[in-house]
Amino acid sequence: METTSKNFIEQIIDKDLAEGRCETVCTRFPPEPNGYLHIGHAKSILLNYGLAQEYHGKFNMRFDDTNPTKEKTEFVESILEDIKWLGADWEDRLFFASNYFDQMYEAAVKLIKKGKAFVCDLTAEQIREYRGTLTEPGKDSPYRNRSVEENLELFENMKNGQYPDGSKVLRAKIDMASPNINMRDPVIYRVARISHHNTGDKWCIYPMYDFAHPIEDAIEGVTHSICTLEFEDHRPLYDWVVRELEYPHPPKQIEFAKMYLTNVVTGKRYIKKLVEEGIVDGWDDPRLVSIAALRRRGFTPESIKMFVDLCGVSKSQSSADYAMLEYCIREDLKLKKPRVMAILDPVKLIIDNYPEDQMEELEIENNLENPELGMRKVPFGRELYINRDDFMENPPRKYFRLFPGNEVRLMGAYFVKCTGFEKDADGNITEIHCTYDPETKCGSGFTGRKVKGTIHWVAARTAFRGEVRLYENIIDEEKGVYNEDGSLNLNPNSLTVLKDCYLEPSLKDAKTYDSFQFVRTGFFCVDSRDSKPGAPVFNRIVSLKSSFKLPKAE
Repeated sequence: METTSKNFIEQIIDKDLAEGRCETVCTRFPPEPNGYLHIGHAKSILLNYGLAQEYHGKFNMRFDDTNPTKEKTEFVESILEDIKWLGADWEDRLFFASNYFDQMYEAAVKLIKKGKAFVCDLTAEQIREYRGTLTEPGKDSPYRNRSVEENLELFENMKNGQYPDGSKVLRAKIDMASPNINMRDPVIYRVARISHHNTGDKWCIYPMYDFAHPIEDAIEGVTHSICTLEFEDHRPLYDWVVRELEYPHPPKQIEFAKMYLTNVVTGKRYIKKLVEEGIVDGWDDPRLVSIAALRRRGFTPESIKMFVDLCGVSKSQSSADYAMLEYCIREDLKLKKPRVMAILDPVKLIIDNYPEDQMEELEIENNLENPELGMRKVPFGRELYINRDDFMENPPRKYFRLFPGNEVRLMGAYFVKCTGFEKDADGNITEIHCTYDPETKCGSGFTGRKVKGTIHWVAARTAFRGEVRLYENIIDEEKGVYNEDGSLNLNPNSLTVLKDCYLEPSLKDAKTYDSFQFVRTGFFCVDSRDSKPGAPVFNRIVSLKSSFKLPKAE
């Protein structure tokens, strides 16, 4: 029987279950609704959901919406759409931190009554000065020893809007000499008169994330609060909050390494600038790695899950090559999608000895590697379009495509031999002339002679003229992500728009997110924003070939 080694989080959960610390497993994904999710968030979503599935537990979806200055309903809706698309099912457990504001206020009052919290009048700058450094302890606030009664009255006045923004905060009373700066009497509530997307103007005080988060987990019965490594130094405060508030089943925080991708932009500040300057057409521009952008470009949930699985779960920071993400989408699509003919740089080919008014339908396999995808009928006629680089007037050695006097197979059709060509005044090839051999029809069993080259085509009379977008990395990979001044190193060729492409007529009816392999070109997906019925726009998801190879198992 094959055994799969468990990652360190699974080992911790196994131990907690065996020791009776918890009877079931409950995880959660808790984003702040202040932007669009990116590929790194996908790892957290799939990890938390996957653990809940593995242990037959529950997965909660919760918005940590405690900072109304940056939060929007637009972000809430986009995040929900992303998580549904990835396949993580929160069932009926959609929560908002803001729904717990009353309980958080009562929790703060409880800490005050226990002598574990106090109202402080120091400014934000003074609090920083009093905090000390990594090598020097902090010093107590002059307001630290206010009486319980005074603190209760001041905190209630804060809630009732009697003080201006920033004039007072509530701080936990822990240890100003702690070697962990997060434990030096951290702020847990601040005054902020800002309308909230969920609670409106009910509150003019808001809890800080480090105070709110453990309370949310405890209220929901989360057993394992799985987060990224930057929260490791915050864990003592997390544990302090749930301990001092005496929750009967305290959640356990576990940290894992973030997933970093080489040569991509994930920072909200940078993406916002790209959007505002019109360099990209939104947070879902297919050159970005937000989940919405990957979906629009044509990536699949299965490919992203494969990528996350290949990256693994660990405590050590590392970067994954973007080429590995491309490998995953190729692997996912190559047996699933039909291979269709699309001519992106067209030149006309005329078969002079083919009947002028005749059209026929040829049966062509949808996917040579997967016969289960069946066959399709493709119209064929006297005039065709082929790719310009499939013909050369003066070819180099070992060029097996079309040139004067050479014979090639038209994919799924006949052998054709080049008899001549025409040029315009600038020397550009405008038409290629051929003759065909009707005995060589594909599938006829013809064995008289062989040709070395096969080229694809579309019939001019029935071809669908459409727009195709070729995407490359928005970052210039040779120069790296950032310039010396901190600006982005943008690739000027990250988007090429081709408006005069000719495609098989069946593609005219392709629907949003439908994807195909364009023969010899790459995998393409129907754009979800700019396509219209009968006029799909195709985004290149990924080219066909890559130098990326999976490392061999030891």
